Amino acid sequence: MKHRLNRFARHALVAVMGATAALSAAHAEGRRIAAVSPLPQYQQECAACHIAYPPGLLPAASWQRVMNNLSHHYGTDASVDAATLKELSAWLASHAGTGKRAGVAPPDDRITRSAWFVRQHDEVPAAAWKRESVKSASNCAACHAQADQGDFDEDRVRIPR
Repeated sequence: MKHRLNRFARHALVAVMGATAALSAAHAEGRRIAAVSPLPQYQQECAACHIAYPPGLLPAASWQRVMNNLSHHYGTDASVDAATLKELSAWLASHAGTGKRAGVAPPDDRITRSAWFVRQHDEVPAAAWKRESVKSASNCAACHAQADQGDFDEDRVRIPR
């Protein structure tokens, strides 16, 4: 009897640990993107117009297409000199997302059209994206005060009026 209890207890413990790990991973999906030391040029060039999106939000192939099309960067000319382009492209590729969150390039290489983004924001009313204080789904900092640090914890979300 003692042997059965121990075996049962072990199986129960393994099941609980597995469920806990799965729940933790699912809960963490919308929380924090891997912290990466910011590249000064990335902050200077990209954060001048929008937050410096964490490179882990897109796969390397998406970053490559974005960087190769800076003259038409989502309706804006964001061109940089060749040396800066090379440095930014290499840095983005080396810190690009992989796996579940960014393993597949989203339509038009838009973070806001990625499956995980849509899933994480499915409860946000369509009208919220159109508010003057938000303007669009790409304005992460409107609701996520620490988005520039890769912190998208839903417990700290504040959707402005």
